Amino acid sequence: MDALISLLAIVLAYLVGSLSFAVIVSRLMGLDDPRSYGSGNPGATNVLRSGSKKAAILTLLLDAVKGVVPVLVAQALAPTLHWGELTIGLVGLAAFLGHLWPVFFRFQGGKGVATAAGVILALHWPLGLAVLATWLAVAFVTRYSSLAALVAAVAAPLIQLLVWPPSGLALPLIAMSLLLIWRHGANIRKLIAGTESKIGQKAGAPAAAKPAASHAHEKPHRDHPHRHHSHSHSSKGKH
Repeated sequence: MDALISLLAIVLAYLVGSLSFAVIVSRLMGLDDPRSYGSGNPGATNVLRSGSKKAAILTLLLDAVKGVVPVLVAQALAPTLHWGELTIGLVGLAAFLGHLWPVFFRFQGGKGVATAAGVILALHWPLGLAVLATWLAVAFVTRYSSLAALVAAVAAPLIQLLVWPPSGLALPLIAMSLLLIWRHGANIRKLIAGTESKIGQKAGAPAAAKPAASHAHEKPHRDHPHRHHSHSHSSKGKH
């Protein structure tokens, strides 16, 4: 029975995490779906590329809150249900996984940075503040949100293991860290290539370049008939 209740809590946390607030906030504010521009990632950084700071801030806060709430509820129930740190950590991990693969949005989720931050803050607030400070420092210096997320993802389990005694939180933290790095694979390649977008950079319009390119290719074809026509006139004149 205890195992079933624990499993139910994990499933409910996953469902809470599946609320993709980048998409929900954008729809409510009449903005384009964040999956359709910029990086295509339904997260606060990409929503910021729409030009709406308000929508980006709301997305950031709500994505973090959906990581905080399941963990706080699990911590409140832990004494009654005899849950240890591992079970509470798995509840937080489930909320994080919901953000990555949301059942309500065809499993097309974000990278989980804000939700992971919320989970860590709720699990162990001193660690959460340390990880948040790491993210802010890297983001301030480099202006790359992805690089800040990668550094913070590596820092989270390392700080936990080096500063505090071993606990059941280590496994969920390591899992979130590895998933965050994996979800940033495309960003890593862009950072290496020097093509990664910086914080606040508005979404480009790559589709607009295609028609221009196609018109450029069409021009020579349009000119051919005139060339042949003029050539035929000149040849007639010679005869």
